[in-house]
Amino acid sequence: MSLASGQTSDLIPETQTAVREKGKGHAPTPVSIDANSHPFIHPTAIIDPTAQIDPSVRIGPYTIVGPQVTIGADCNIGPHVVISRWTRIGERNRIYQFATIGEDCQDLKYHGEETWLEIGNDNVIRESCTFHRGTTQDEGLTKVGDRNLFMVNTHVAHDCMIGSGNVFANNVGIAGHVKIGDTVIVGGNSGIHQFCRLDSYSMVGGASLIVKDVPAYVMVSGNPSKAHGMNYEGMRRRGWSSDTITALKLAFKIVYRQGLTKEQAIQVLISDVLPGHPETQLLIDSLQRSDRGITR
Repeated sequence: MSLASGQTSDLIPETQTAVREKGKGHAPTPVSIDANSHPFIHPTAIIDPTAQIDPSVRIGPYTIVGPQVTIGADCNIGPHVVISRWTRIGERNRIYQFATIGEDCQDLKYHGEETWLEIGNDNVIRESCTFHRGTTQDEGLTKVGDRNLFMVNTHVAHDCMIGSGNVFANNVGIAGHVKIGDTVIVGGNSGIHQFCRLDSYSMVGGASLIVKDVPAYVMVSGNPSKAHGMNYEGMRRRGWSSDTITALKLAFKIVYRQGLTKEQAIQVLISDVLPGHPETQLLIDSLQRSDRGITR
């Protein structure tokens, strides 16, 4: 099953009330079905009677779908998948064998409270990935956007907030409360410490350890990670202007090469470097909201 082309929806499945309040239309309302008579659900699959599954969903052998799970249209759930409980999955997602989705988190403070996992549309979740629900100590929610690729054995821990269009290579470990923007690439065997933030368009090299925030556009690698520049070639491929790219090159030098504190660098960027370049405002915002300090 290939991904649908041209999908741009940023809607993550939510309650219909929440969606209406945001003015983004209506959440899908898949109907409960009898798995034994459904042509796309293998007879060995075990489906909780409270699960709501769109009639177009395919579910493979020996897969288990637990209570209060919603699965939207055209999803393809492979064999031996466990979707535990309190999980909402959007449309056109593909989940491969042995993945565990919506399981209780590994936080010792968790004692069975109702918390949720929400997954958007057009995601590919490969073999043996694990996604855990949130905790009441945070917002009680782990949330994943659209069009992400989670390669083999990626772990998404409790209370993570992950945007859209990201790529996580094999064996990436994302600890609790991590926030990740859009179009981020994380190399294989990398680990991201709890409460860190990876902002949009950043890149993490393979086998890296992230213990501080990674600002937008910045490329980091190592154990512990260090900054090594920005993805200027990627900017050119997206059609960004030469003026914008030049401004970001100068911005990187100011933040990382002039010995300034983060606060001093922000002031220079605001006053002298980045005005007039809308794309670069993301870098300023990224620096301003960093609580752990940035990877240098």
